[in-house]
Amino acid sequence: GGIARPDEGRDIRLGDIVVSQPDGTTGGACQYDLVKAKLDGKQMLEKNPKMGKKSKQNPGYVHQGLDNDRLFQASYDHAPGPDGQGCDTANEIQRHPRDNCGPENHYGTIASGNTLVKDAAVRDRIVADVGEDCICFEMEAAGLMDYFPCLVIRGICDYADSHKNDRWQRYASATAAAYAKELLAYVLAAEVQETKKALEVLQLVQQKIDGVQQTTVATKAAADFIRFDLHTDKIKR
Repeated sequence: GGIARPDEGRDIRLGDIVVSQPDGTTGGACQYDLVKAKLDGKQMLEKNPKMGKKSKQNPGYVHQGLDNDRLFQASYDHAPGPDGQGCDTANEIQRHPRDNCGPENHYGTIASGNTLVKDAAVRDRIVADVGEDCICFEMEAAGLMDYFPCLVIRGICDYADSHKNDRWQRYASATAAAYAKELLAYVLAAEVQETKKALEVLQLVQQKIDGVQQTTVATKAAADFIRFDLHTDKIKR
């Protein structure tokens, strides 16, 4: 979900591309899900969402139209209706029209976690904690970046509020993929060869997990022995 703040120079729109950029205090992405960020505090995003959900209303991988890109005041909750048509236009934030429908690129901090953000008030509260450079919420990068240095590239398909829907997902994924493809054309092959392979990083992670498991087993065995020893002492007394 994009963090659109047009009055602060962050005019992020649906279909735009956001890219993680280190700012001296973070590596470009930080974890936000220490806070429950769902509107009802219960539902979580699917761990393995079904891919390719069909839409009969639009082709998906093309721009979905300016009329379907609406940014509302954080205090205004979504009103039922087809394609957001039930929402009151009086609560819509007016933005200057762009010259074309092509995506724009934005660079800053990407907040990552396992919890779906679908509440504008929660969104703004997390942004206040993360920092004003926060431009996007996503759900995979933080855990990966702990072990595997990488750049996070995302296409914006919603504004992390109650007006969230699936209309822009395919187009946003296409714009992010196009950016990644273009970027790779500028990366020297020699630089790629010098970086760690994902397999090496995953093997290191597995070694750490195995070490934790061994420590857990040893701790449990020691605790069982202590309990047995105390029980034996009580019987002797």
